[in-house]
Amino acid sequence: MSTQRIMRITRQLALVAFAVLGLLFGALTWADDNAAALRDKYDTLAPQLKSNVFHRPIHLDSEETSDTLKGDIYAVVDYPFATVDSAFNDPQQGPANWCEVLILHLNTKYCHATSGSNGATISMNVGKKTEQELDDTFRVQFSYRSVAKTPDYFQVVLSAAKGPLSTKDYRIVLEAVDIGKGHTFLHLTYSYGFGMAGRVAMKTYLGTIGSAKVGFTKASNGDYIGGVRGLVERNTMRYYLAIDAYLGSLAIPADKRVDQRFATWFDATEQYSRQLHELDRQEYLQMKKNEYQRQQTAQ
Repeated sequence: MSTQRIMRITRQLALVAFAVLGLLFGALTWADDNAAALRDKYDTLAPQLKSNVFHRPIHLDSEETSDTLKGDIYAVVDYPFATVDSAFNDPQQGPANWCEVLILHLNTKYCHATSGSNGATISMNVGKKTEQELDDTFRVQFSYRSVAKTPDYFQVVLSAAKGPLSTKDYRIVLEAVDIGKGHTFLHLTYSYGFGMAGRVAMKTYLGTIGSAKVGFTKASNGDYIGGVRGLVERNTMRYYLAIDAYLGSLAIPADKRVDQRFATWFDATEQYSRQLHELDRQEYLQMKKNEYQRQQTAQ
């Protein structure tokens, strides 16, 4: 090989190396910026986190546009950052752990995580708030991506193109930052989009069996908001309480964790019974026991 060709190849390899380093540096800078922004949010919300209507250190926001709904919960959890990071942002075990979280929700009927050449996939069936055959439910295929990881910050994204009732563009985003002394500050986002068919379906639900349901934000008349914003607030809260129940179960023996999660989640939702009550305790626990047993076999 000629000296000239060797030099040309060397230059090309150097350019590739610089490009890779640039991408890595950019990713680290983005993660550092996000971590700083999340810490700033923690400082800003400190008074609300200490004293609020939830009687726990959380803050809830929601947003409705012409074609999207979004709920955000910010919360302090009494678990070290390393515990939260390994639970939800681990490339190997994280997707399966998310299924342990998602199955706590009333509408989740099945959840199974798999890995392939395109990354991890979480297959989740959603349906009614009561027991159902899987054939009568809707399957949502979430992709799992760990998009940022530093020693004190992470962000993981679950996204799905299609959902039930003509909804679309589902995103569950969890980011967390270490705030010291064994505490972690979380930001959970739950959002999805919808077209005309989806809006009509949701309005039909909210005009019938969901007509009396409310969210957590106070409206101008002093009562809680209803409608689709109330809907997204309720489900965002349910997912947050599921995350908290999962983390709380890690301190007990493995063979007791599943039952503990179900009980903890239900009891937590009953603290906000006007918004979240749907079933009595025994009915929920039996339903989830059956659903959890069913999902031990891939469907």
